[in-house]
Amino acid sequence: MKNIKYFIQFLLIIISFVIFKLLGVKFSSNLSGKIFEKIGPFFRSKRIIQSNIKRAFPNTNLEDIEKISKSMWNNYGRIFAEYIFIKDFRSGNLSSKIEIDGEEILEEINKSKKQVVFVSGHLSNFELMAMCIEKSGIKLSAIYRPLNNIFLNKIMERIRKKYICKNQIKKGIGGLKQLINLKKKNYSTALMIDQRVSEGILSNFFNEKALTTTIPAQLIKKFNIAVVPIYIERIEGINFRIKVNNPINFPQETSIQNITDELNQILEKMIYKNPNQWIWSHNRWK
Repeated sequence: MKNIKYFIQFLLIIISFVIFKLLGVKFSSNLSGKIFEKIGPFFRSKRIIQSNIKRAFPNTNLEDIEKISKSMWNNYGRIFAEYIFIKDFRSGNLSSKIEIDGEEILEEINKSKKQVVFVSGHLSNFELMAMCIEKSGIKLSAIYRPLNNIFLNKIMERIRKKYICKNQIKKGIGGLKQLINLKKKNYSTALMIDQRVSEGILSNFFNEKALTTTIPAQLIKKFNIAVVPIYIERIEGINFRIKVNNPINFPQETSIQNITDELNQILEKMIYKNPNQWIWSHNRWK
């Protein structure tokens, strides 16, 4: 029964992609954003979204919570429509829509041939970050969680590997082995640190303990490498700005806990800057 549901979802999404391609990226992004604004509040995640926003902004009233939620759904819808145009964002006529603040940092990392760990969250059109890092020439692997929909996941994996980052690593034991092998070949790693994990450590996130991944901290300590926070924001419509921050070098004696705590604080600042562009639907404090 579940596979039938997934297959129907798959067909609807493919039909949507075909329509978006015909309509063009600008119109499709705007249209999909408006549609998601309307249908988003009917999803089961509405309660989680409101609860999460209240945690981060305890003094926020219901009206402002609704505004943040509405903007989040608009951004979510835009990401959905823009996915089919990812090739054009990488090397086509849409590549000029992405401004990179800190491009010289990427150039220096590439020139030095030193591997780093790029960390970020599900902000704006987050897929564009790994794409731009790899496009800069840096040898990169990206960690991701496969979609539950097995039909759609095959398509998304193909798109990711072809246009976003060639070396896609699935979360899990098998993926960890692949990650270590690539690290030994001097590959940098990009991963999102804002989702709930089944294994990790408790770390403060918006003044409340949340189970947090320790993968960045472990890589930093094991390979004695720097971490590079990277952030993306939607400026207007289909125009984006990526901010690459200076590498952070933690002393070798810094604990896993302290590194993880500091990375969560960095993530918080990213979200505070543009709360309407973070995906609040993750059940982060479950």
